[in-house]
Amino acid sequence: MKTSYLKFIFILIAAVCLFSFSDIMSQVKLGFVDSETILKQLPEAQKVQTELEGLQKSYLDTVQSKESEIKSKADIFKSRYDEAQKKVESGLIKSEAEMKTLQDEIGELQREVQTFDENLSLYKQNIQNVLIARQSELFKPVKEKITKTIEEIAKTMKINFVFDKADGTLLYGDKEFDITFKVLDKLK
Repeated sequence: MKTSYLKFIFILIAAVCLFSFSDIMSQVKLGFVDSETILKQLPEAQKVQTELEGLQKSYLDTVQSKESEIKSKADIFKSRYDEAQKKVESGLIKSEAEMKTLQDEIGELQREVQTFDENLSLYKQNIQNVLIARQSELFKPVKEKITKTIEEIAKTMKINFVFDKADGTLLYGDKEFDITFKVLDKLK
């Protein structure tokens, strides 16, 4: 008798929770957008993308030029190293002074190639940072326009949350459902 009574209470509580949850869920509306599609079709975004591609191409041309210069220096180093090795093996280098001069020359060429390579790496990092900053700067007004439009449409359609289909991020959330400060209060 007690177990059937407990089962009845449990089922009653579950039913009340289910109806309450479905009532809450019927009030919450979700929506999504595909930001990739929007960015591909929005003229302002296409213009920004074209500008970024042009900027990237100019940097890549400079990188290729610097890489060619490094390759040329590396080739010179390799040929001078091979020549020096042949001279040592054939006995043309007889004195310590000649050996020291040869080692200094080879060492200087090696340092030069290494310095060029390090400078190129720094240049590439700098380019990447510049491109990221420029992309952020150029896309900021486009993103603001998209976000404002999403908010307007969400409010008009009474949608509480809008997610981005491309990466699952929340693009719009009704402030009524923001529990940030309740969580902070509870944590304090």
